[in-house]
Formats: sequence, C-alpha cells, structure tokens
Amino acid sequence: MTPGARLAAAIEVLADIGARRRPAPDTLKDWGLSHRFAGSGDRAGIAGLVYDALRRRASSAYLLGEDSPRATALGMLVRERGLELDVVARLADGTGHSPSPLTDAERARLTAADLAGAPAHVLGDYPEWLDPYLARVFGDERAEEGAALASRAPLDLRTNTLKATRDEAARSLADLAPEPTRWSPQGLRIRLKADAKSPAVHAEFAYLKGLVEVQDEGSQLAALLAGAKPGEQVLDLCAGGGGKTLALAALMENKGQLYATDDDKRRLAPIHDRLERSGARNVQVRAPKSVGNELADLAGKLDLVLIDAPCTGIGAWRRNPDAKWRVRPGALEVRVKEQAETLERAVSLVRAGGRIAYITCSVLDEENGAQVRAFTARHPEFSVEKPADVAGVLGERAYMFSRAALVSDEGLLMTPRRTDTDGFFISVIRRA
Repeated sequence: MTPGARLAAAIEVLADIGARRRPAPDTLKDWGLSHRFAGSGDRAGIAGLVYDALRRRASSAYLLGEDSPRATALGMLVRERGLELDVVARLADGTGHSPSPLTDAERARLTAADLAGAPAHVLGDYPEWLDPYLARVFGDERAEEGAALASRAPLDLRTNTLKATRDEAARSLADLAPEPTRWSPQGLRIRLKADAKSPAVHAEFAYLKGLVEVQDEGSQLAALLAGAKPGEQVLDLCAGGGGKTLALAALMENKGQLYATDDDKRRLAPIHDRLERSGARNVQVRAPKSVGNELADLAGKLDLVLIDAPCTGIGAWRRNPDAKWRVRPGALEVRVKEQAETLERAVSLVRAGGRIAYITCSVLDEENGAQVRAFTARHPEFSVEKPADVAGVLGERAYMFSRAALVSDEGLLMTPRRTDTDGFFISVIRRA
C-alpha cells in the first residue's frame, strides 16, 4: 500500500471507531480481516496513524475546525508527526487510493496550525469533562500534563533479577538497542519511532527464558516502592495477569511467601505461564471462590498487602489513546466505589505493624489522595508513610525522584511529563 492509501485506510478505521464506539484494537482487527491484501507492515502503519490521530484528536479537530475522522487524521500529521503542508498534500492528493485533495480551507488551517487561545482540554488533548478534575491536581500545568499523556510511550522491560542482571539482559537484547531506565534499577527502555512496528519482544530469547518481562517503568517503580522484603508474607490483592506479582517475587528473592489473587479468575489466567518462565518459587495463586473466602487463613498475618486498584486508567493513556475518549464520568464514580471496597478487604489481612501499598494508574485525586484520606479517616489505626521515606528504596536516585514526582501528604504521583513514565500513584499506609 502507498502512504496515501494507508492514510485513507486510517481515516476509514477512525470513522468506524466513531460510528460503532468500539475499542481501536477491535476495529483495526476487523479492518485487517476484511482487507487481507494488506501486509503486516501496512497494518502496523495504519495502526500507528490511527493511534496517533486518537492521541491528538481534540487539537486536530480544533486546527481543522471540525471533529471528523478526516480532520483528526490530517491535523495529526501536523501536530504529532510534524509534517510540512506540501508533504501532507502529497499524501492526500486524490490519486490511487489516497484521500481526496486538500481543500483551500484545509490548506489555510494546516498552514496556520494555530492553537492560540485554545482551552486547556484542547491543548492537552483530553475530554473536556475531565478539565476540572485535572485542574485540581495540576492547576495551570494541566494542558502540559495532558499533552504528555497523549505522547507515544516507549517500550519498557523489567529485568528478572531471579535469572539475570540488567547488563546481562541488555546484552541478550542488543539488537533492540535497549537503554537503562532513569529510575528503576531493573528497567530497560526501547525507543520507538512514530511509524515503527513494535518489536517482537515475546519471540526474543531473553523473554522466552524469563530474563525480562514487559512492564512500564512506572509500574516497576510502584512495585519497588511498596517495599517488599525477602522473608515477608505478602499478598497481591488485585494481581490480574501478574506483572507486579512477578516484580514482587524478584524483590523477595524467592524467600518468604507471596500470594496472588484477583476478583476475576479470568484475569489471573496468564499468571501461571509467566510464573513458570520467571523461576519464581514462592508464589501461591489463589483463585476466587464462589463460596467462602479464599483468604480467610491469612487474616492478621500479612506484612504487606499490595493493591493495584481498579481505576480509570488515565495514567496509561499513552498506551491506550482511544480509552480516553471512551471514559465517562460514571466510570469514575464506579471505580472510586470499587477502590474503597478493595481497601476495606485489606484491613483484616494486615498484621500489627504491617502495611498496605495502594497503587493506581490514575492521576486524579478522587482515585488517589482522596481515597487515602477517606481510608485513614475510617481507620485511624492506619497512617501514611512519609513519601520521602517510601522513595528511600531507590537509594541514590531517591532525592531526584522525589523532586521529579508530584509529592503530597498521601503519596507519590508519577506522570509522563514529570518522571517520563506512565501515570502511577502510590501510597504506603502502615498499621499501628
């Protein structure tokens, strides 16, 4: 397919996403099944255009003066890809299967590329209804924070220290040119160009042998800041596919006992193969029971309960740009209720002197600081660990990390703009 044909296909996919309100991955899969002539490179190129257009949907619509699939795609070529007008015009010239030629109005607007006077939600490319929520956290910097959340994420890997050092893992992945991450001592980062196809990491020797796992640096740090130690009794209460469970197992050096569970046993399905590949031997997976409490025998015994809480996922917008246009105010209300219920589940499980590590991949105070304040008000026997002390596990990196993150009385907030990670909040709450 020509570059122009790929652009036309991306506009077609964007139209389908808007019409049927379906997740972008599902829509792209449908397009590929009905256009089997498109090769893997074509499909990857079209997906890149679609995701970049979704990243810059609000600002692209503002530039072109209309919120249409075509306007979103054309505006993105200027906003996200930085193309000059003559390059955009060659992509959309009406020849072959390319989009119809640019109109005079489109040429004028793309030439001006003027966002002067645009409101914060346009400059930050996020839904307008979220503006007051982001303003409460970031104030006048919310547009810049939103724009960073709209950027493309790198590919981050966590070295499994049960099997290798970071240097050994990097040498095994030399063909991907990994770089050490800034904060996580186990992290490796692979930078991707805008039109690059994601590397087949799952086929790499280092992955197949359990030397590395795919995990954003922010997620790595959240697990690290929870402070799990060898020999402790630890529970990952919302384990899902096991990303943080695996990180905790490595931090515990296979000593002590680590339990993993989740309300939905379907989310736990991938954890078994991942544990086997990782070499973790101190993990016990407990699937939820239809009758009874699968955690009853752990009451009052745990040193640490890690809660990777259900949330709106705003902090992961770099990786799921279509999700931000599908999230609704009602979803926030549901998540806040679920988070409070999950925190309550942890109370009876933590021993005296034990702690809860509360984590979200959200940047909203309603899901972060407000949840912690409400919890400690309900349970005065719990108090929040000082964020500076929590960051101390990073050693020589702790001071600069605390300067980079947004620190509050309740915890630490990472964002793409501040820490160059996904958006993650962590609070460590200790029982007296």
